Amino acid sequence: MPQAGQGAAAQPGYGGQTPPAPGNAPAGGFSQPTTYAKGQPTPARGTLTGGPGPQGGAPGAPGGQGGGQARRPGGPAQSAAGGTGRVRRARLRIIKADPWSVMKVSFLLSLAVGVIVIVASAVLWMTLDGLGVFDSLTSTLKDVTGTDSSGAFNLMDYIGFGKVMMFTTLIAVVDVVLMTALSTLAAFIYNTAAGFTGGIELTLAEED
Repeated sequence: MPQAGQGAAAQPGYGGQTPPAPGNAPAGGFSQPTTYAKGQPTPARGTLTGGPGPQGGAPGAPGGQGGGQARRPGGPAQSAAGGTGRVRRARLRIIKADPWSVMKVSFLLSLAVGVIVIVASAVLWMTLDGLGVFDSLTSTLKDVTGTDSSGAFNLMDYIGFGKVMMFTTLIAVVDVVLMTALSTLAAFIYNTAAGFTGGIELTLAEED
């Protein structure tokens, strides 16, 4: 005779078998069919549906997530992508200038300046000669002095191409020597002054 604490579900049914409890899926049978509301899109083939997944979703939600809502990226990633870059600043000091490196750099720079001066002088002289400026000056001087003899003053003896190039080359050589020597001397003076004052302070900025 069944006891009072047992329900009707515990009683054996037809054929001596105990029916499963209502609301529980059978242990080795098929899962319950997934139903969709009217107008709800069906998931693609291969998508896991039904049953609470590891994400804690409700049965029938695509991907096993609750409520069928897709997960969105967090706020920090969006703010980092859309925010402005930071500017890093560094304060540096020039406490020493190597005299040997200063001498090499100043020599090359002064040599380049000398070559530029020589080339520019040659181009300028040929341009003026092609325009007839020297001939006009010579005729003007002859008209002013009133002498047409061979022993008269000739302007081209002083501003000829050879004279101009020689004078320009001499200036370029002096420029190379002076700039190299003065730059090297300036490096020694700066090193001495930086030993007392700490050198020139620079502020450098770098954007991320």
